[in-house]
Amino acid sequence: MAKSKDKDTKGGGTIALNKRARHEYHIDQRFEAGIALQGWELKALRAGRINFGDGYAVVLKGEIFLIGASIPPLISASTHVIAEDRRTRKLLLHRQEIDQLIGAVERKGYTLVPVAMYWKGNKVKVEIGLARGKQAHDKRESEKERDWQREKQRTMRAHNRAA
Repeated sequence: MAKSKDKDTKGGGTIALNKRARHEYHIDQRFEAGIALQGWELKALRAGRINFGDGYAVVLKGEIFLIGASIPPLISASTHVIAEDRRTRKLLLHRQEIDQLIGAVERKGYTLVPVAMYWKGNKVKVEIGLARGKQAHDKRESEKERDWQREKQRTMRAHNRAA
């Protein structure tokens, strides 16, 4: 008899989304990166404790690091380690991807922004976006488009109820 695979259903899921990133930036390309975490950080992530709205990725010495993301420790998680919630965490990418990101950031003036954090199997992945900053008129245009889509959806729903 074959066993059912419960691990696939438990492992997936979004930990956090950076909604501010979509509002502040045009995201041109997305990359999936692993992240180097400590044990207490994993326990805190399983409890859903993360804030990376202020986080950003930066290139240092040919490697990419996540700065400004806060993972507050659980009270019961770690008694023997001094937990630093805003420490710099290394992002794990292939050398070719790192070179591509370095080229875009240094030559073309892009910014690296964390977009989402999620479970992939039993590993934590961070989706970073290669982004350009939006100007005020671009933000207003995005809001108008979002409002129009919402209004259109309401009209279609009301029309379908009447039919």
